[in-house]
Amino acid sequence: MAFGRLERSSGPAPMSDINMTPLIDVMLVLLVIFIITAPLMTSSLKLDLPKTDAATPTAAPTFIAVSIDGSGKLFLGDEALTREQLEQRVGTAAKGNPQLEVQLRADQKVPYGQVADLLGLVQKAGLSRIGFVTEAPAK
Repeated sequence: MAFGRLERSSGPAPMSDINMTPLIDVMLVLLVIFIITAPLMTSSLKLDLPKTDAATPTAAPTFIAVSIDGSGKLFLGDEALTREQLEQRVGTAAKGNPQLEVQLRADQKVPYGQVADLLGLVQKAGLSRIGFVTEAPAK
């Protein structure tokens, strides 16, 4: 009878390095997620609001934000609207809730006449609670 040698062959040595591929894959996925969501988290409407020391946020439970930028474009929230569209949307909101507060955001470069015209539009729609939004000065 022929018997082979009874030697044990040693298996491969344990790997002592960390596999970085899964870690890199996870980091790339997170990077793509942040690249996609970062622009969505910022407001697209850039206004140069007046600065005052008395600027304090109000705790109005329901409000709509009406804005006018330096070139005279009108916005409801971040959506650009024509004067007629804004008048219709504000009128609809006023019929739904006459105690709704209007937070008016006007760029510093906007002439007072245009701001007064916007105030008249809002009051004509039936909303009388109007707040002017300002920024606190940089310290």
